[in-house]
Amino acid sequence: MIVVTIILRDLLSISPGMQSTEFVRGILYLSLAVVGAPGNTCVILAYFILLYQEKRLLPADVIILHLACANLLVVVARCFLEFLASFRLALIFGDVGCKSVIFVYRTSRSLSIWLTFILSAYQCLCIAPLGSQLATLRMIVAKYLFYVFFFLWLLTTTMSTAAILFSFSTQNGTNLVNNSINVQFCYVQFPSKLSKDANGAAQVGRDVVPMTLMTLASLIILAFLYKNSQQVKGLRSSSSDRAEKRAAKAVVTLVSLYVLLYGVDNGLWVYTLTVREAMASSLISEMRIFFSSMYAALSPIVIIVSNRKVNNILRCAGQEKHVQEKTT
Repeated sequence: MIVVTIILRDLLSISPGMQSTEFVRGILYLSLAVVGAPGNTCVILAYFILLYQEKRLLPADVIILHLACANLLVVVARCFLEFLASFRLALIFGDVGCKSVIFVYRTSRSLSIWLTFILSAYQCLCIAPLGSQLATLRMIVAKYLFYVFFFLWLLTTTMSTAAILFSFSTQNGTNLVNNSINVQFCYVQFPSKLSKDANGAAQVGRDVVPMTLMTLASLIILAFLYKNSQQVKGLRSSSSDRAEKRAAKAVVTLVSLYVLLYGVDNGLWVYTLTVREAMASSLISEMRIFFSSMYAALSPIVIIVSNRKVNNILRCAGQEKHVQEKTT
């Protein structure tokens, strides 16, 4: 608590003339960065250690590793940079900065969404009985996982090109006009209402499609877990069955977290699209970014707590560091 007080005092001394709203915004984004950056970094390092130890990663591990990388990009590109800009610690959001930050954020955000769907779909295939068509499909997905990732990167970067074309800084005297979206330090100015509506509809579809599919996959997983629990009552399950159940429950938790936070995000986005005149306040856009960034910040906590591989590696690393400190 003392450390937090010192940090807040130093931040206030850096920007004594800043408005209270800027201070609150900066602290909120800082909280997401403080949680999300170390969390996702720990997950990434844990899987690299696992790769070094076992010389390979399972397909589900590769998906989670990719998801953690995408979430880390979201936290750094949006939360950390918004914190720096809010406290005027760096001049980031010029025209080039706005185009770059919004493009990277939208690409990594979209990638995080689709990877969560891929993870839920793959876990749904993992619980399928051996010899079934779904089990065969799981082997095909695992074999061509690289091509799935390549397609997702191509899709997300292509759908984020509007950020490069229409984003401008608020610092160069650009005025807020109709068909524009105010995101505090930047404006996204569409040339017409048609282009704004088309871009907005594409973004909603990009989110709603994987949201619907991952919800369906999670319902299938829950139905399987319930059916399995009824069948094995009084019987001792194998270690592999218990591992599959833990993984399935973790995926359902991630999907539930996603649907909650991105549901709020998309609701606010649809409201933004229905407003005829551009909003002078960036509050709605800030709320959207904050809620969607919360998934990138909180999901590694779910992974660390529920994934035994990651948990064990981080625990062993912590114990080794503690032993080294004692010996020195």
